[in-house]
Amino acid sequence: MTGPRVGVLALQGGVREHVTVLTDLGADVRLVRRPEDLAAVGGLVLPGGESSVIDKLSRAFGLRDPLRAAIAEGMPVLGTCAGLILLADRLEDGIAGQQTLGGLDVTVRRNAFGSQTQSFETDLEVAAVGEAPVHATFIRAPIVSEVGPSVEAIARLPEGGIVGVRQGSLVGLSFHPELEGETRFHGLLLDAARRA
Repeated sequence: MTGPRVGVLALQGGVREHVTVLTDLGADVRLVRRPEDLAAVGGLVLPGGESSVIDKLSRAFGLRDPLRAAIAEGMPVLGTCAGLILLADRLEDGIAGQQTLGGLDVTVRRNAFGSQTQSFETDLEVAAVGEAPVHATFIRAPIVSEVGPSVEAIARLPEGGIVGVRQGSLVGLSFHPELEGETRFHGLLLDAARRA
């Protein structure tokens, strides 16, 4: 029996790593580049990459409005790094004209930890995925600077900064679980897709 059919937005960024994790978990994975691709899936990963480029390409490919509608209608979505930025209702330090898809009642600050050379790794306690710590890789990562009342902060840095949030069937992460063989967040997406 195949798992749920889920998509990975494949306009730019770290698509292959997400496809690998989802396939290893038994999902039927589709690359989403056009509205008809999106219509064929029951859950979606918004990968890391360059959020402003993904924003522009989503408009060029006619995907922005279908993505916004799918999110508003409750499609389960996992956004990592740039994907978190895309899911945020509010963005700090975006480039001129940059838009988000929205859905998460949060404010996110781009490149909050500096340049690529200031990337880092750390272990996080994330009760939402179990007791074992999550080894998290941050690469030009955003941070959540403000959360609305319906948003749960599921991951924080040791000094308290919010780097993981959940609101209904939407999960946004500042870090890259797909680079570490960390499958539990993708498991949350598949569970939500099965329920949906």
